[in-house]
Amino acid sequence: MKKPQKNSASGAQFGWLLKMAWRDGKASTKKLMLFMASIVLGIAAVVSIQSFGDNLKTNIALQSKSLMGADFKIDSSRPANERVQEIIDSLGGANAREISFSSMAAFPETGASKLVQVRGIEAGFPFYGELETAPLSAAASFYEQEGALVDVTAMFQLNLQPGDSIKIGQITLPIVGKLITIPGSSSIFGAVAPPVVIPYHLIEATGLVQTGSRIDYDYYFVAGVENDVNQLYGKIGAVLEAEEARLDTHTATSRRLGRRYDNFGKFLNLIAFIALLLGCVGIASAINIYIKQKLRAVAVLKCLGATKRQTFLIYLLQIAFIGLIGGSIGTALGLGIQYLFPILLQDLLPLNVEISIAPQAIVMGLLLGVFMSILFALYPLMGTLYTSPLQALRVQATANSKSVKAGALAVLGIFLFIYLFSFWLLKDWRYALAFVVGILITFAVLIGIATLFMRGIKNYFPHSWGFIARQSLLNLFRPQNQTLILVIAIGVGTFLISTLYFTKDVLLAQASIEGQANSPNIILLDVQTEQRAAVAQSISQKSLPLLDDIPIVTMRITSINGRLVNEIRQDSTSQISRWILNFEFRATYRDSLIASETLKEGAWTPSVSSTALIPISVSENFAQDAKVGIGDLMIFNVQGVLLNTKIGSIRTVDWSRMQPNFTIVFPMGVLNKAPQFRVLTTKAPDEQASAALQRDLVTAFPNISILDLRQLLSVVENLLGKISWIINFMAFFSIFTGIIVLLGAIRTSKYQRIRESVLLRTLGATGKQVLKITALEYVYLGVLGSLAGILLSLLSSQILAFWMFEAPFAPSWIPFLILFPGITLLVLGIGLGNSLGIIKSPPLAVLRKEGV
Repeated sequence: MKKPQKNSASGAQFGWLLKMAWRDGKASTKKLMLFMASIVLGIAAVVSIQSFGDNLKTNIALQSKSLMGADFKIDSSRPANERVQEIIDSLGGANAREISFSSMAAFPETGASKLVQVRGIEAGFPFYGELETAPLSAAASFYEQEGALVDVTAMFQLNLQPGDSIKIGQITLPIVGKLITIPGSSSIFGAVAPPVVIPYHLIEATGLVQTGSRIDYDYYFVAGVENDVNQLYGKIGAVLEAEEARLDTHTATSRRLGRRYDNFGKFLNLIAFIALLLGCVGIASAINIYIKQKLRAVAVLKCLGATKRQTFLIYLLQIAFIGLIGGSIGTALGLGIQYLFPILLQDLLPLNVEISIAPQAIVMGLLLGVFMSILFALYPLMGTLYTSPLQALRVQATANSKSVKAGALAVLGIFLFIYLFSFWLLKDWRYALAFVVGILITFAVLIGIATLFMRGIKNYFPHSWGFIARQSLLNLFRPQNQTLILVIAIGVGTFLISTLYFTKDVLLAQASIEGQANSPNIILLDVQTEQRAAVAQSISQKSLPLLDDIPIVTMRITSINGRLVNEIRQDSTSQISRWILNFEFRATYRDSLIASETLKEGAWTPSVSSTALIPISVSENFAQDAKVGIGDLMIFNVQGVLLNTKIGSIRTVDWSRMQPNFTIVFPMGVLNKAPQFRVLTTKAPDEQASAALQRDLVTAFPNISILDLRQLLSVVENLLGKISWIINFMAFFSIFTGIIVLLGAIRTSKYQRIRESVLLRTLGATGKQVLKITALEYVYLGVLGSLAGILLSLLSSQILAFWMFEAPFAPSWIPFLILFPGITLLVLGIGLGNSLGIIKSPPLAVLRKEGV
């Protein structure tokens, strides 16, 4: 009988706690709503990214066949040999074939030329998805009419229309229609070399399949049973790799694509999480002031018999409830925001994303709202536990001594949660730890700056200044000041956005070619040895310099330190990267290092007279991935001839330089007579000279591919611009969260400001003077917070440039000229907007209205 009574008593006690929390909360609705708003945008940001990521993965899985156009394919960089053809025949034969390569195309009607991705496909492809064209009939008629489908963007740029012609190699074809989408094309690569689709049987007539040309051969299959596709790799994958071919299934393609966008999603999630953390810092600060104002009520409750546990739970329930409401609003807002991402990412995604509601994101948003509100409010809430009943009788509130152990546990819980949540996002404990350390450093630096600023004002106060200036400085370290929290809120938001601009400039500076006098901006690929002299003469006739004349020899690795490549492939314990074993290397030979290389280990060998054991130089990344060092042995298959080599030196290569760089370099005297082609480079002073050279070369040498680095740089800049716009969109969540934290901080310190305003105006200060004092205070806060964020991002961007990008750092002026004054004015506007009502009203009216 006692047990039910106990449950009944516990239920009644909990009901009383809920009633008290509700009644007390109703009297402080405005303050609690601002606390809630602090986390709404952060949760909305996290939920929108998480939900869109789940939708993207689902869409990629559902549309994986459409992305490839088939169930699976076998691809190789050379025609199928006898063993590969046997495997293809054993699978019932390919349902469709494709040959693709990059080449220059000429357009006789406009006189233009452009690097394109030529795709010769057989009729029937794609088997899933569709060949989207304009007009619609062109998707079927191009094969019958022996015409071409040209990328719609390229046609617009070159002012082409259906009915015009395109010259590819030795054949000229009519343009039957505009190509809008086709499975297997990358929108990013398509910006450099847009796709052109022609009938499969016309590839040979182009005459472009020559020595050194990078040709891809694809064999597409339609499978009847899904499980057969998933199990196929285990049966024939290793055999195909041994024959220098590869099996690719639609499920593997979807996984790769999912991982690619998942990494970008993780980065955006971290930005959103920072916005949420910023809101939680605002909650902690606001709850701290809110609880201080409630301590007298807590003391009264204790005088009436309430225990410290009960008073603690009353306010804990309040915080949990507003966290639930904030989580609900933030979740709903995030689910709505996710519909914007397909629009923002439309140029970066290879598929159309259909948005649906993700249950996991909803649960996460609600739990985050409740859990993070409670977690960040725990430390301020401890003040209720140590409030004495006698405080109800005291005129002046006294500071409560909190348990150091309990406070340390609360802070430890906060950082443990941040680490676990970031680990859940990043799936790597090292990255999660680095993120937490980075957050700690950023917050610690901003706290240090604010603290030093306040101490500096105290210690070196300018007593000679006028009344208004002195009073505005005094406000920065008055009781219940918000200097610290506002500097953190403003600084973190500014830090995120300005870091973006600085990092973007570093990436663009790496790609920049205009400032380097001797750097090429035109690269001629696949120049045959017999064409070299004529091509060089064409360049000189245009009064352009021939900067580089580089021989290229294709080869593959046969063995590493006595172990055959096939043996290494079958060794599951081998740490050698797969690309080393499967890649067809394009090596060169020369007698000296070039500007983008530095010798890291070993000795450089300019030339050799014997081919018994050839000392070669490899790049640092090759040595790491192949697990080789100085003196290790390797055998290369150079188009049927085996060459025994040893690692003589290891080079550090600046791959960011816009010039041909090589993984493997042979000394002179070995490859001079090997089958080879050449890469020539030059520098055109302007677009007109570049276009004229390309037009002449395409006409005379149709097999040559011309890479205009100006166009490539434009594509890189455009891509970075799109990505930065998306990151900006997410970073502004931090700015908006900072604004809400700012509003909350101003509202929660309103009581103190009312007293100051009344005292100043009672002593004779005019409303105009009080307005100037308030304005100066917020100018100080805006300047300090935004400038601290920009300078901190300047330092972090320099570190990124030096350690990660290994590039010179030239900072953007946008954060200083736009972000700095913009955020300062924003802080000023919000501060004055919330203070005007107090400043304009008479002191007595303010006292009556606010109950001071």
